[in-house]
Amino acid sequence: MSSIPNLNTLRTGRRGPRLRGGRGGRAIAENDDTSAEHLEAGRDKIIQQTDSDASSSRLSAVALGYLVDPYARCFLQQTEQIPKRYPIINRGTYVRTTAIDTLVLRFLATNSEQKKQIVSLGAGSDTRFFRLAGQKPEKHRHLVYHELDFEQNVAQKRTFLRQSPQLEQAIRTAEKADMYYYLHALDLRDLTNKSPPPIPNLDPELPTLLLSECCLCYLPPETATSVLQYFTMNLKAALGLVLYEPIRPFDAFGKTMVSNLASRGIHLQTLKRYSSLEAQRQRFRLAGLDSGQGARDVQQLYQDETWVAREERERIERLEWLDEVEEWHLLASHYCVAWGWRGAVFGEAWHGLVGGRTREEDRGDGMG
Repeated sequence: MSSIPNLNTLRTGRRGPRLRGGRGGRAIAENDDTSAEHLEAGRDKIIQQTDSDASSSRLSAVALGYLVDPYARCFLQQTEQIPKRYPIINRGTYVRTTAIDTLVLRFLATNSEQKKQIVSLGAGSDTRFFRLAGQKPEKHRHLVYHELDFEQNVAQKRTFLRQSPQLEQAIRTAEKADMYYYLHALDLRDLTNKSPPPIPNLDPELPTLLLSECCLCYLPPETATSVLQYFTMNLKAALGLVLYEPIRPFDAFGKTMVSNLASRGIHLQTLKRYSSLEAQRQRFRLAGLDSGQGARDVQQLYQDETWVAREERERIERLEWLDEVEEWHLLASHYCVAWGWRGAVFGEAWHGLVGGRTREEDRGDGMG
């Protein structure tokens, strides 16, 4: 079994995982500036190119009925066929997408007439804005939506936007409902500079939700912390953060996951520091998101009717025969969705989404 640390790309046999916004690789001699720059550019190129796997996995899940996303196909090259992923990948893509959608939609529905802001870090080919725009955009009035990514990924997305009448129509419809979409070419590492570049149209006075799906985990821990600090210091209103990241690198599956990636020069640089659900919660507290925190692994989310209703889980399990049950449990327990916030709007929006310590964590039986 080839264990790749991303529910989107396990055993695809095509490219590496969805790396967005981080650095990895071996140490570089200090006096070899040319070599350092070359290796840095190579790592960034891998990061920029692998977003296509996430898009392919989303397409697979949509084609098989796990998700409804009429915009996923808009990011498919004309010569490409819709891929078919393994059932555990499709199920993982479903849980990840719907859990984050739940957090996003609850935020938008709370004080719905209040203007709000979403910032998606390393957004790649993500379609969330377009899905929001297509789902009765009047429900999401007064929303400003920002996506940040490398220039290469942004340029490719702009090309798709120009070529797709469906995407263009979604943006026009959204603007009529006072929803605005901004696509920024920005290396997140630049936000840690003494004089970071401005993010055009980012409003520091709006309640803001940050999204990071397999993004910050590829940055060195100090850099990831500094990126978060940029937003916590510059955004003055209520602030929430939703993370999707791998966890639990110290058991047998986690060690294999880390080892396989390291053999390819890929390093999950925050994984050991934020190795458990409780470490993720503490991360939010230390970042100043101290009004509340929650974290659940993908398996827990799938089994919890607050996140996936029993009827919906039964529907998902009828879509494909899953004969890799043990593999699914292992994989799903090594990824989590974590959320934290400051400000009353998020406390109201996410009320009832229980994400505190569990009895299993208290017993220390590997579920931390």
